[in-house]
Amino acid sequence: MTAISKIRPLQPDDNQQLGTIIRQVLEEFHANKPGTAYFDNNLYELYSAFAIPNAAYWIVEVDGSVAGGAGIFPVPGLPPAHCELVKLYLLPEARGLGLGKQLIARCLQSARSFGYTHVYLETLPELEQAIPLYEKMGFTYLPAPLGNAVHFGCSIWMIKALAL
Repeated sequence: MTAISKIRPLQPDDNQQLGTIIRQVLEEFHANKPGTAYFDNNLYELYSAFAIPNAAYWIVEVDGSVAGGAGIFPVPGLPPAHCELVKLYLLPEARGLGLGKQLIARCLQSARSFGYTHVYLETLPELEQAIPLYEKMGFTYLPAPLGNAVHFGCSIWMIKALAL
């Protein structure tokens, strides 16, 4: 039986479930350490965090249940017209279905619509399944973080220029 999936905007009712998913995935990959999203103060209040101009967060549902998400955010300190791809996390049942690619594509589309020219991201070597996906989606490596890196536990930085 094939899973039925859909991508939709983040809603207030998603806060608890999404925070739990993010923590669960970071624990699964042994990346639940200081300087990561695991310790973000707003982890269970993401709807409010993304309810600002030029930010967007997308939820993926598999068979009617929230199974992950991803967003773009105008992180302070980034160069002009840059945003960050943030909080891309998928539960095991949502992996291998092309949903990560679809989420990133939706985020890139949102970034273009807001007038961003570049999308930046920070990740960890422990999240080894995501890194090849970022590469396939056109992200290239940077030697150091951009802006005011909040997640000091991240040691991989990537960027993608958007065709407008």
